Amino acid sequence: MTYRFLVTTTSLGQGGRTLLADAKCTVDYLDNANDAAEVERRMSSVPYDAVISRTVELSAKAIAACPTLKIICKHGVGVTNIDVDAATQHGIPVLTTPATNAQSVAELTLALMLNCARRLPFFQQEVAAGRWTRSGDGEELQGKTLGLVGFGEIGRRVARVARAVGMQVAFFDPALAADADVADAQRCTSLEQLLPLVDVLSLHCPVTPKTRQMINTHSLALLPPGAILINTARGELVDEAALASALQNGQLRAAALDTVAEEPLAADHPFRTLPNLIITPHIGGSTPQALDAVAQSAARQCLAWLDNQHIYLPACVNPQVLNRS
Repeated sequence: MTYRFLVTTTSLGQGGRTLLADAKCTVDYLDNANDAAEVERRMSSVPYDAVISRTVELSAKAIAACPTLKIICKHGVGVTNIDVDAATQHGIPVLTTPATNAQSVAELTLALMLNCARRLPFFQQEVAAGRWTRSGDGEELQGKTLGLVGFGEIGRRVARVARAVGMQVAFFDPALAADADVADAQRCTSLEQLLPLVDVLSLHCPVTPKTRQMINTHSLALLPPGAILINTARGELVDEAALASALQNGQLRAAALDTVAEEPLAADHPFRTLPNLIITPHIGGSTPQALDAVAQSAARQCLAWLDNQHIYLPACVNPQVLNRS
């Protein structure tokens, strides 16, 4: 049996394309990777079996419009763009591709941390403007403490490199088993315990009712003056108005975000005017190696469900649908 897939972007990594081609699947792509209305139009007119979802919204309307839909797999791990409740109501499993892009996201996290500490964007702009500004206000990271919110695959990789640089590592992760091996990282029992300890705070957790806007006026005030914030996880973790204020008044030295609450970033967003804020356009997992691994995982998991009703349970965000008769 052949299946029809919708990939909600304009392309897919070679590994995924090969798997779907070998399975003789028909694969459609969006003309505009940011057009949620196009997703809804296509799903209301084509009998798709599976959707591989990138970053554009996959709405309740789109899901309801496609009664043949049997499986959704996120191209990555964050599912805030997918109406998971709607999928659950229709009995459709929603999967993620855990750990497939962890190395690329970890490397971007480290790059952003170093850029913030040494103010590299500022110096690049100075040279581009014809100036040769040799100020000495960059910061060494050796001897500083890195705080990680989330100590999963990405957080652990960031921690290993940070320790090699000479940083101490502390983390908060309530989902981590009590007996898990944390090497020489300091485990904190709450975010409030972690924040006063750290010079650099890096976010590596999903968006849940408890974590949404966890970085806010209250939590930012608990950080030491001059701390750095890095977010390569999800924009919804941060109260953007509170972050802008902390950067403007010098409470934070700098911040770097690979994701914001609403993407793409609006042309008039206050973040665009802040000289101590680095923003990248959600590229943490956008290397050829990561894109290939994620695409393979998404395609393989969809085919396993469609062919054999087999599912990798840790990747399923709504496992309750599997218990339906």
